[in-house]
Formats: sequence, C-alpha cells, structure tokens
Amino acid sequence: MSAYGDNLKISIVIITYNRPDDMLDLVNNIIGLQEKEKYLEEIIIVNNNSSAEYSEVEKMIDTNSQTPFRYYYQKENLGVSRGRNYAMQQAKSEILLFIDDDALFENTDALKQVHAIFSDTANEKLGALAFRIFYQSTHDFQKNAFPHKNFEHLKNKDAFDTYYFSGCAHAIRKSVFNKVGYYPEDFFYGMEEYDLSYRIINAGYKIAYSNKITVLHKESPLGRITNENKLRGMWVNKTKVAWKYLPKKYFYSTAIMWSIEYIRKISFHIKTWKKGWQEIFSISSSEKRNPLQKPALDYLKKVRARLWY
Repeated sequence: MSAYGDNLKISIVIITYNRPDDMLDLVNNIIGLQEKEKYLEEIIIVNNNSSAEYSEVEKMIDTNSQTPFRYYYQKENLGVSRGRNYAMQQAKSEILLFIDDDALFENTDALKQVHAIFSDTANEKLGALAFRIFYQSTHDFQKNAFPHKNFEHLKNKDAFDTYYFSGCAHAIRKSVFNKVGYYPEDFFYGMEEYDLSYRIINAGYKIAYSNKITVLHKESPLGRITNENKLRGMWVNKTKVAWKYLPKKYFYSTAIMWSIEYIRKISFHIKTWKKGWQEIFSISSSEKRNPLQKPALDYLKKVRARLWY
C-alpha cells in the first residue's frame, strides 16, 4: 500500500445537462455501489444550466442523505472542460472519478477496484486510470472510448499503459491537477482529454487502463449525430493539441487528416470546412508551443501511441 493507504478517498464527479432520466439512473446506480462508507467521500454533481426538469433527481438526492451527494446548479452552460474544472475545485478527495451522466457502473465493487489500483505502491506514478467501457445496449466494447488506437491488439488485455483516456469514465489524482493544471477551458467540446493527457505524461506520470472497472454507456453503437460545429471543434482542438505538444510534423498531419474526415462526414460542406481551416491557420499565432520533453516522447513511443492524427 502507498502512504495514503485506507485514507485514500474518492470523489465521483458528474457534469449533467438536459438528461434527467439518465442522471436519475446514475444516482440510483451510485447508491447501489458497495463499500461507499469506506472509499467514497462525496459525489459532486454539476447541473450545467439544464432547461430540463431535474426535480426527481433532486428528490432522490434529498431522500438519500446517507450518501454524500453535493449538487450544484450553474447559471450558464460551462461546457465539459469548465464544468469539470469547477467540480474539481469543490472536490475534497485525492482520487477524482469522472463519469458521464448517461453511463452506469456495471460492477458494484468499482470503488474498491479504483482504490486498490491507486493505493498499490507500484502505481505511485499513476496519474490517470482509464476504464473498460461497453455499450449498455449490446455489451460490446465502445471502440471509440477505448484508450488506445491499437484496439484489436489490446482489447483482451486486463491492463496496459497508454497515452490518453476516454472522457466517458476515468479517474485522476487531484495532486496531478495541482501539478499540471486543469482542463483547457477554450475547449468547449472535444479533445480536452488529449490536452490533459500529454501534460500528465510530460510531468512524469503514466496513464493506465484496467478492465477491473467496467462502465456501461448508453450511447448508441450507431453513434451520436455529430453536427458540423462539434466535429469542427474536434478537428481544430486535436490540431491545437498537436501544435502545443508534439513535433511539428504531427501538427500538419493532424490538420490534414482531420480535415479529410470532417468534409467526408459533413457531406462536403465547403463553407464550414473553410472556417475550420481559418481557425487552424490562427493556431500558430494564438497558441504557445510547449513541446513534450524527451522522457515523455520516449513514453509515447514505448506505449505505441498514434500521433499522426
């Protein structure tokens, strides 16, 4: 065990927006987790200015006072990054466990498993932990939430070191945030996990995956309908991450490869495609480069990270 031992506690963090039925399911799911008194310090829920009615969620929280819910309502939609950053500033625990409001823990011993992994002395340099994520409807892997692009080679492994994590469900040490900073607040939607992951690795921490915690995601296997603004944001943000942290060749390859993917998915909407390129052309003047140090680049090579796009 590490120096934290049994004193290591977990804060669950949830950002919710206009999904009260899913949020109610998740609240009930958390109430059913084992050994909450031992491992769980609090559940922080940030309502991101939802227009939907959350009275049933609030009632469930009020009637389960033995479970340490802390509910915050925001007067504006902070987006994913700002919402998480706000929640982190309220959190008391060393381990912050993030889960989307349309997801559920499959294994009721999830808290025990997270605690055991972070408490292990072999994992003292573990900065972030990625979970196994399945589609709830099919119980198949959600491939786009798997924390490595080499899915076929790694999908059956119990654990491995990797270079990013899925925002759907993961855990991070609060002390890591204190060292490397929070999520980038100019990333309203998409790729904020990559930005944070590179900073975690550059600070000398590792990111790992474990199948001992399984999360069921209600997203359809067919995927969500991605509108042009969200997809353009993902393209621009991924390119921005490459510019900030990686050798410049990856900045160019990311910009080009994602532009092809964008125009393919948006059915050749040239006007918004040009807008994306305008944003990308401004990156070099608006974003400061902070290239990864050699140990971090060596780590990426060791875990066989895909960097070209």
